[in-house]
Amino acid sequence: MSAAKAAQPLHRVLVVDDDADIVEMLEYNLLKEGYEVRTAFDGRKAIDVAKSYLPELVLLDIMMPQLDGIETGRQLREIAELRQTYILYLTARSEEYSEVAAFDVGADDYITKPIKPRALMSRINALFRREAQKADPGEQITIADLLINRKNYSVTQNDKSVILPKKEFELLFFLAQHPNKVCSREELLQKIWGADIYVLERTVDVHIRKLREKIGDTHIRTLKGVGYMFTDQPE
Repeated sequence: MSAAKAAQPLHRVLVVDDDADIVEMLEYNLLKEGYEVRTAFDGRKAIDVAKSYLPELVLLDIMMPQLDGIETGRQLREIAELRQTYILYLTARSEEYSEVAAFDVGADDYITKPIKPRALMSRINALFRREAQKADPGEQITIADLLINRKNYSVTQNDKSVILPKKEFELLFFLAQHPNKVCSREELLQKIWGADIYVLERTVDVHIRKLREKIGDTHIRTLKGVGYMFTDQPE
């Protein structure tokens, strides 16, 4: 490990898979890249470890004993201290409905096996690099009945707290930064997920639906066949 890499603060990663060979391979490559690593071989153990370890990233399989990866992801997102943790699925399930289900519970990325270690490390590094390059964390937006604070990823609506996972927050913040501007699904995918992460356009629809469930359906308008627009004058 280079001195420069060693000098960087360690990001905490939790690897969850019932295949010991995959866990060993991922742990080896992550440690080589300078990450701090914990492991678990089933969903229930993963949740127990995550509560005390508070990982910044969880690499999560879907098909596991005790608790499958989708339910594990859902329960992880219900832990207040882990709502901003990245969840990256690594799975042999390539069906669209599995990918949609993963993003529905708050996934940040979805990669199908077999895993290519160098490509995976590149994507993980990109996640944390984008986090470090974000605009001033003190930015705050007050618009209509919403107060959106990027410093602590908090949202309040009429003085009541609204809890959002990281990607839902980033999507809301970006839309609120550009009120009354139509944003295509492609643009939102590029800005929120990044050009180096491939996800379905339907992923945007899933996150918009979940945002509407939490802040109401009057703030974000759908322009059929075009995209979405945040309005500063909700009906």
